[in-house]
Amino acid sequence: MSEKYKTYTGNLYFLTMSIVGWIDLFTRKEYPIFLEDNLNFCIKNKGLEVFSYSIMPSHMHLIARTENYNLADWLRDYKGYTSRNLYDMVSKHPSESRKEWLLYMFKFFAHPLKSNKEFKIWQNGNHPEEIFTQNFFEQKRTYIHNNSVEAGLVTDPSYYQYSSANPNCRVNIVRY
Repeated sequence: MSEKYKTYTGNLYFLTMSIVGWIDLFTRKEYPIFLEDNLNFCIKNKGLEVFSYSIMPSHMHLIARTENYNLADWLRDYKGYTSRNLYDMVSKHPSESRKEWLLYMFKFFAHPLKSNKEFKIWQNGNHPEEIFTQNFFEQKRTYIHNNSVEAGLVTDPSYYQYSSANPNCRVNIVRY
């Protein structure tokens, strides 16, 4: 792994996790709520601290750190667990109109891999950027919160349901 993308326990990072092919997977409420529930599980059980987040239709941004648990290991586990469960949720969703296409695409993106995976939901990499200063933290948090406005999903960041900008967000974020 490049030194540029290594993570260290206890350090604060800006992370982006994207769906393969930038597919808009998180358009049904069940899917982003599942991600939020799993973030809360990791907060409670794995020492994850989330300072800011936004779950967009095709990707997720976080400012986070872990205590007593390597962030790279957490990312691997989180992406693996959510991949398996999201695939299952899509395949069993009674009204998922894009079910066949989504399942085909997840299998398509796994096909060229040597790892014998049946499907792939998350892109490789997260390109963690370590946050050293309060100014950089504020810049990244503003970017995360304004992402939904820039995408035309809402007119104000606080209106976006799957974001820490929303005063009623479901994730137990650390107020910084």
